[in-house]
Amino acid sequence: MKDILDNWKINQQIRADKVRVLDTNKKLVGIMTLKEALEKCQELGLDLVEIAPKANPPVVRMIELGKFKYEQEKRLKKEKKGAKGGETKEIRFSPFIAEADFQNRLGRIREFLKDGNKVRIVVKFKGRQMGSKNFGYDIIKRVIAEVGMEINVDMEPKFLGRYLASVISPLNKVKKEGENKNAENQN
Repeated sequence: MKDILDNWKINQQIRADKVRVLDTNKKLVGIMTLKEALEKCQELGLDLVEIAPKANPPVVRMIELGKFKYEQEKRLKKEKKGAKGGETKEIRFSPFIAEADFQNRLGRIREFLKDGNKVRIVVKFKGRQMGSKNFGYDIIKRVIAEVGMEINVDMEPKFLGRYLASVISPLNKVKKEGENKNAENQN
């Protein structure tokens, strides 16, 4: 795994004559020469990290290197977590499913929808079951009815080979997207 500090210039790696210095609390200390900034950091037992290399003069921050590395890892984790968004989860049924199995899968569908994920409902047919396609449609209608009004049907039930598939998503997610579009249109 690549080290987080590989992207940052630290102490003697910084190549600017003058720098804009921030303290540990991100407050401006002032503009000084690189040599003065390094001396000040050594007095305080801190390191100098170049934050904005393209600024004029470049912005550097006095900080403990371990603390800086921890902050960057934390920021990256937060970005990854936010970037996940909604995934599409798949739940499979058979056309002649037992009631307990049906309720178990229904519970999983509710969990996925609560987490903001789309759910692909798939009814898999084997052999002679292909002659009873209407049971597959009944299963999907029953799932949609039991989940309730909190969903939006993105894809109506449709046969894909031996599979009958439908996609549903949480209604509140659709509303938020619609509200964002309305807000943009008003501005």
